[in-house]
Amino acid sequence: MCGIVGYVGENKARPILINGIRRLEYRGYDSAGLSIIKDNEIICAKSVGYIDELEKKIDSKFNEGTIGIVHTRWATHGAPTVENAHPHCDCSGRISIVHNGIIENYKYLKAKLEKEGHIFKSETDSEVIAHLIESYFEGKIEDAVRRALKEVDGAYGLAIISLDDPGKLIAARRGSPLIVGIGKREHFVTSDVAAILEYTREVVYLDDNEIAVLTMDKMETTDINNVQISKSIDEIQWNLDKIEKGGYEHFMLKEIYEQPQTLRDAMLGRFEKDSNLVHLGGLKEKENILRDIRRIIIVACGTSWNAGLIGEYMIEEHLGIPVEVEYASEFRYRNPIIEEGTMVLVISQSGETADTLAAMHEAKKKGAAILSICNVVGSSIAREADCGIFLHAGPEIGVASTKAFTSQITVLFLLTLFLARVRGKKEVLSSDFANKLREIPGQVQQILDREDQIIKIAQLYSDSDNFLYLGRGYNYPVALEGALKLKEISYIHAEGYPAAEMKHGPIALIDKNMPVVIIATTDSVYAKILSNIEEVRTRGGKVIAIANEHNNEISEMVDHVLYIPETIDVLTPILSVIPLQLLAYHIAVMRGCDVDKPRNLAKSVTVE
Repeated sequence: MCGIVGYVGENKARPILINGIRRLEYRGYDSAGLSIIKDNEIICAKSVGYIDELEKKIDSKFNEGTIGIVHTRWATHGAPTVENAHPHCDCSGRISIVHNGIIENYKYLKAKLEKEGHIFKSETDSEVIAHLIESYFEGKIEDAVRRALKEVDGAYGLAIISLDDPGKLIAARRGSPLIVGIGKREHFVTSDVAAILEYTREVVYLDDNEIAVLTMDKMETTDINNVQISKSIDEIQWNLDKIEKGGYEHFMLKEIYEQPQTLRDAMLGRFEKDSNLVHLGGLKEKENILRDIRRIIIVACGTSWNAGLIGEYMIEEHLGIPVEVEYASEFRYRNPIIEEGTMVLVISQSGETADTLAAMHEAKKKGAAILSICNVVGSSIAREADCGIFLHAGPEIGVASTKAFTSQITVLFLLTLFLARVRGKKEVLSSDFANKLREIPGQVQQILDREDQIIKIAQLYSDSDNFLYLGRGYNYPVALEGALKLKEISYIHAEGYPAAEMKHGPIALIDKNMPVVIIATTDSVYAKILSNIEEVRTRGGKVIAIANEHNNEISEMVDHVLYIPETIDVLTPILSVIPLQLLAYHIAVMRGCDVDKPRNLAKSVTVE
């Protein structure tokens, strides 16, 4: 991983490739490279660092070609070096490939190819593919690709060009997202539709073990055994301005400020007028199954896992259905018990998270019904699940998730109300939940309007080395999320804990240099949180509290208070996380960090 763009057509490839890969910079990368066919030569440039460094190496000879591939790499096998950067070529320099994913049996393949006389120039697993294709080439590049990929174990999204079969751009996918864009006398390949939206809205989503042969005027798709496949064409619905900064300094700040609207979009058309009754179109055909489920397993990673934990609390409290929340990476490698009546709920912003996708496949093999919550229409998880709900949050460019997290909580609440309807839980349906949810976007805006207060606190603590985040009940997952945001973008060590667990270890860390963020909303465990605040103060810790408006007592107990509006307990996380997002953002900016492209991170984690 991380970014792939390929082009074949009647236009100059270089500006299209560079413009496209720039739109994928948000995904995180440490090197970049470009290959273009010019006359009877594949010309290639590579660099370590950002795309600006790559452009310095691209001279006028790259201007003429009309077919090429470009890549940004997030290092897995081998350090970020020019030699390890993509594209990779075969021995003769006549085949060039870019690859997202991991080739699990690359050591075996490399040893075999070296015995045959192939010479490798990098430490990567990816280079094996170029040499393997070379070893099978007999005139048609697509035939060599099919034969090569039959020997490959692991995940790949591939774009391939060859001097000996010119005019063809090959795309192949297994376990790593790849999309074909269809233009007028041109075709595109990309790992993310954002790269090509400027040029076309018509796309084809490749499925696993599919290979597309693209020329200027034609697209043919087969499986790995050369069986023809008919693919449907989808139209991208969102606009280019969704992936522009729109006047904000960073995408992350823009996306924080988009949340009042993205929350409204998550609810749009899903409530009956003046009613708690929720209708979710993506679940309509599965209502009979959902009516009878006896257990739910939520699988997710990172921020989506934190949202899943909130979902667990919602569903168990209001529906009485047992729920477990599993890290997808752990779920897939043990022998999970999937009983009859078990539903697996898969949460992923991108819909391409490798561990989550593999966990879903494991659950499917064991007979579970699969429900997905995703943001990206056409993503692998969304297409392979039995049913699903989209967030409608629009593209999230910032690596640190913000608007997707609050939309996930909103959709989990809508799912809770939907299940209450299909399961006849009248006591839930008679509540004022719908009206309280409708108030949330406006309440989020109120918090955003107080950003100056958060900036002042960020200035005081931007030099801190450690933070502790504490919460209870629904706000414990928010403490996890607040700590995750801070460590992701500011590189400050931060931990989230259930507040009562502080006594079982973390309290040893507290001194006058330790800022402690405590979510102290007036909910059912408020009195307990006050006791935890006293425990921190007794040991000299600096306390930043998130509290409800009109709570006059807490300001006497803590060093700083950030106030949020009142709502019901189940919806509090949507509000309490907003100041934590802004706090992390401003601390990171003050520390000079690259907020949208934090080091070592990628937006869509498509490898293990």
